[in-house]
Amino acid sequence: MSGVEVSAIGKGYSGLRVLDDVNAHFEQGRFTSLLGPSGSGKTTLLRIIGGFVAPDSGRVRIGGVDVTGEALWRRNIGMVFQSYALFPHMTVAENVAYGLNRKGIRGAAASREVARVLDLVHLTGFDARRPKQLSGGQQQRVALARAIVTKPRVLLLDEPLSALDRRLRQEMQIELRRIQRESGLTTIFVTHDQEEALTLSDRVAILDKGRIVQEGVPVDIYERPTTLFAATFLGDANLFKGVVNDGAVDAAGTTLRTATALPASGQTVTLAVRPEKITLGSEDTPADATNNHVMAVLREVIYAGATSTFLLQGEDGTELKVFSQNRDVTLPLPGMRLRLSWSPAHTVLLTD
Repeated sequence: MSGVEVSAIGKGYSGLRVLDDVNAHFEQGRFTSLLGPSGSGKTTLLRIIGGFVAPDSGRVRIGGVDVTGEALWRRNIGMVFQSYALFPHMTVAENVAYGLNRKGIRGAAASREVARVLDLVHLTGFDARRPKQLSGGQQQRVALARAIVTKPRVLLLDEPLSALDRRLRQEMQIELRRIQRESGLTTIFVTHDQEEALTLSDRVAILDKGRIVQEGVPVDIYERPTTLFAATFLGDANLFKGVVNDGAVDAAGTTLRTATALPASGQTVTLAVRPEKITLGSEDTPADATNNHVMAVLREVIYAGATSTFLLQGEDGTELKVFSQNRDVTLPLPGMRLRLSWSPAHTVLLTD
């Protein structure tokens, strides 16, 4: 097991810069997600770490050793692909043993290792089955077992759950996290699914246009985004653009406060607040002086059983969104004028 460090990684194709001076450290034994939209460079970065693609510039180190020029088969990397890439003519045991056989490990020694990892992924007794006899989730676990049976230094996962339906995907998220914890492997996971990244990861790195725009533990990334892209890509955010005035911000026809230090008066800034941080009240609800308040008209209610989404329009035309648990049977009706309230501590200052 070892950590991974990438330094000043750059990569381009046909004049298009895919990765631009990327620096990151993936801690030993941790589960780190590379999160970003299509074309952000996350898969290219993963393939550079694995040795499938050579960078135009920069270095890759595993366990402190520079492996930038090493062939992929010398890096001792485990890789799980989106398509599973199982051999259809082989049994589960033969698929899992493939990497061991390539390393010259056969017979009883290989059988012991295959049994060990099949137990780890909860597939004991499936040895003789072929991929077509397995469900999608079982095939994914076979692919995972094949990747970890050789005891790699690093495990790379390229959107391995994207082909599964929602229910199975959620189940596999739990299984994948369990397997990573029990194996202790340094794991780098590529996804464009925000919820998946938050659920699985010890740390998350958000990529946009070939750069890491924010990196940290999931709760910090979500609760305290630092850029407009991070705030809007990872979850929903209500945005208020205004002017700093004596330690507060004049925006949306009112004065908004934040616990974050603001620049000098006169500067234009953007504030963000997550939809679930906001409380809805009637327009005659007494205002709590410790909170921020905005008046808005309810445009639409989206009922989803346990929760509802409220779409509103502020007095200055700002489009707003609020998430709420359905604790009450009666919901406000479209057209109602409502008071939106939230804590200054949940008001985040963004930078571009």
